[in-house]
Amino acid sequence: MASNTITVSKDEELKRLSRVSMIRSLLPIAGLIIIFVLFNILTKGRMINNLSLVMSQVYVTMIAAMGVFFIMTMGGLDFSQGSILGISSIVVCIVSKTSIPLAILAGIATGAAIGAFNAYFYVNRKIKSFIVTICTMFLFRGFIKYLTTNAPVAGSAYLINYDTNVIKAACTIAVLAVGFFIFKFTKFGIYLKAIGAGEKAAKFSGIRTDKMKFFIYVLAGAITGFAAFINCIKVGSVTSSGGNQLETQILIALVLGGMPISGGAKVRFENVIVGSLLYIVLNSGLTMMGFTTQMMQLIQGVIFLIFVAVFADRQSLQVIK
Repeated sequence: MASNTITVSKDEELKRLSRVSMIRSLLPIAGLIIIFVLFNILTKGRMINNLSLVMSQVYVTMIAAMGVFFIMTMGGLDFSQGSILGISSIVVCIVSKTSIPLAILAGIATGAAIGAFNAYFYVNRKIKSFIVTICTMFLFRGFIKYLTTNAPVAGSAYLINYDTNVIKAACTIAVLAVGFFIFKFTKFGIYLKAIGAGEKAAKFSGIRTDKMKFFIYVLAGAITGFAAFINCIKVGSVTSSGGNQLETQILIALVLGGMPISGGAKVRFENVIVGSLLYIVLNSGLTMMGFTTQMMQLIQGVIFLIFVAVFADRQSLQVIK
């Protein structure tokens, strides 16, 4: 009799947890719809009338966020993405004067190289990911300012030919489609979640965790290196502020999309898409309403804290790797 009571209580607890998980997964989507409708009303239709302009701001963030999504899935952080974008954008602009396809490859290679630099200190030297990437953020931000001291680094005049919503949307969809496939239908996603849930257990199960972590940082850098091409065709040059605050935008976007801070098994790929759209809609809506930068940061900070409180898994939360 007692065992039946225990079984029933366990079943009820599992159902309750399942309902909570479902509600949490739907909250970001509901938040996106509510915020979009709200800002469209408050701006008297300007949000939907300028939808193409709003969407043009999401491509770089969404592409770069995918690499950080992989890093956060395994429980790490990367604060150097803005600097990676800035350096890669400078390389793309310089090489674009020779060849556009070569410039794309050069941007990807530059991002991958910086990712490998981060990975070396994180994996081989056993320094925490947030410490390593904060250091490299300042290091490469200094390089960007040095290279753009006299004047912005301009790209080829032909870059503007690629500045169309069709090309930028196609590139973004292609990157997301590949990322979705390898995350959902290969062992890659399983390994990432296993490392995020428990690195020691993952190592004992046969996963080469160090090799995996190194590869993920290189991959994230390469993805941001490709995002640099999208950034360059939009602005045509790179200034000292190139890529500034991108790492903050990505972190906020992923958390707004429901990304668990500790990574692990509860991560879903749609966190990238919903979060990036939610961040851009929120940012664009506040701008259209005429809020000052300080007020926008205050509002975004409050919303960010609310989402962290909702999506932080207190049972599995741990120190960032």
